[in-house]
Amino acid sequence: QVHLVQSGGGLAQPGGSLRLSCVVSEGLSRIPIVYWYRQAPGKQRELVALVSNVGSKEYVDSVKGRFTLSRDVAKNTVYLQMNSLKPEDTAIYYCSNGANSWGRGTQVTVSS
Repeated sequence: QVHLVQSGGGLAQPGGSLRLSCVVSEGLSRIPIVYWYRQAPGKQRELVALVSNVGSKEYVDSVKGRFTLSRDVAKNTVYLQMNSLKPEDTAIYYCSNGANSWGRGTQVTVSS
């Protein structure tokens, strides 16, 4: 198990941007893949994006071209840059190792 510390998020207008951070306290090398999930009110948790420790990235179709993952190995941090935000992006976002380690979640609200 690793410790994942999230930050970022908040309120944005439609078309705006936010950035989420996920710090892996024990180091990025401890996790083969970092996953980002989100859960909107009344909906099931869904996978949004993932990045491997060799840098390969995947995105769900609904965020392709708008969300971008990046890694800062020196800071043990994975970033999820979210641009062109839409109201339907409103959810609690979680980073995870896909198994037994989860961040506490951060609220993203997109509203005018």
